[in-house]
Amino acid sequence: METQNTTTHLAAPQAAAGLQGVKRRVVYVTLYELIAIFAATAGLAFLTGQGAAHAGVIAAVAALIAVVWNLVFNWAFERWESRQEVRGRSTKRRVVHAISFEMGLVVTLVPIFAWWFSISLWQALVMDIGMIVFFLCYTFVFNWVFDHVFGLPASAQSATQA
Repeated sequence: METQNTTTHLAAPQAAAGLQGVKRRVVYVTLYELIAIFAATAGLAFLTGQGAAHAGVIAAVAALIAVVWNLVFNWAFERWESRQEVRGRSTKRRVVHAISFEMGLVVTLVPIFAWWFSISLWQALVMDIGMIVFFLCYTFVFNWVFDHVFGLPASAQSATQA
């Protein structure tokens, strides 16, 4: 059974604790994807040996796909989370969140990368491994920092915090 991570919500500023719902998701997705586009462009250009312009196009497409997936995934995750007896976001819950989110993107993006770079699905998956590792770490750290800056979503707050 998970234990509540009480330090997650204690460090969040009180003024930002009100960022909830659609506004929270829009801020989250915007910040996450802007950083991700720059990182993905650099990473794909490096991994493929192609220019930043070519890599940047697929990074933007991947970001658009990721935005839609992010909205759907986080909506579903928060619905599930709100029904859990244990509240808060423990390290275990954050790891599951990050891995689940990234696996959904892998299923979608590997075929697109294979087509765009004219490589096999296997080569695209191998190429994507570096990106997967980066984004697993990035997603985990981004979510942690985001929750510390903007507070936990209502779904992760205890009844006395909400």
